[in-house]
Amino acid sequence: MRLDKYLSNATDYSRSQVKKLVREGRVTVNGEPASDAARATSAADSVALDEVLIAPPGKRYIMFNKPAGVVSATKDSEHPTAIDYLDEPRAEQLQIAGRLDIDATGLLLITDDGQWNHRVTSPPSSKDGAGCTKIYRVELAEPLQPALVDKFAAGIWLEGEKRRTLPADLRILDEHTARLGIREGKYHQVKRMFAALGNYVEALHRESIGAIVLDEYLAPGEYRALTRDEVASI
Repeated sequence: MRLDKYLSNATDYSRSQVKKLVREGRVTVNGEPASDAARATSAADSVALDEVLIAPPGKRYIMFNKPAGVVSATKDSEHPTAIDYLDEPRAEQLQIAGRLDIDATGLLLITDDGQWNHRVTSPPSSKDGAGCTKIYRVELAEPLQPALVDKFAAGIWLEGEKRRTLPADLRILDEHTARLGIREGKYHQVKRMFAALGNYVEALHRESIGAIVLDEYLAPGEYRALTRDEVASI
C-alpha cells in the first residue's frame, strides 16, 4: 500500500499529516529518508517515524481485565470506558466483542475485526444465534439449592422473552457461589436468570469466552494482545 496509508493505518496520524511528516524528513523506509508519501510499501519494509520503528498495520485482538465501574463501550459521558484504558493508536476503531455490565468484572475481548467480533457473539454455524460459551463466577445473596442445576439445564423463562434461554451449565461451588456457562448474551442475562428463580447476583466475574481464558497475570484494568492460537480458537 502507499506509504501515507501504511502510516495512517498504523498510527493516529491522518494521511495529510503523514505527508507533512515525510516532507519534514521524519519518515524513513529501510533506513533511507522517504521522499514520496505515495511510494509503495509492504509489511516487508522497515518503516520508522522519528527513528522509531512502526509495526505494520493489522487487525488487533485484545484481552482486557475489566474492573467494576467501567462500561463496555467506546464512549460514555459519565463513566470510564474499556477503551479509555487502552494505550492504542486508532482507539476509535476498536469495538467490544461481548459486553459486560458496568458492575461486572473479568474478561472482555476488544478488536477492530468485525467478522471476528461476530463469531464471538454469534458464529455463522449457529442455528440458534448462540455465540461462544461464556463462563462466569457468580456470587449470590441467597443460598443455592441443588435443584437449580436442572432448572438452568432446561432453560429459564425471562420476563419479556418469547422463549426460554438456551440450556446453561450451573455448577454450585458453595452455598453462595456458582460457576455458570451460557451461550447467549441477552441483556443482563445472568442477573435475570437468577432473579427469575428468586435470587440476587451480588458479584459477577467472567472467566472465559470459548477457549480464551482470562490471563491470571492481568490485574484489573490491564490488557494484552491475544496470542495467535487464542485468536484462531474463535
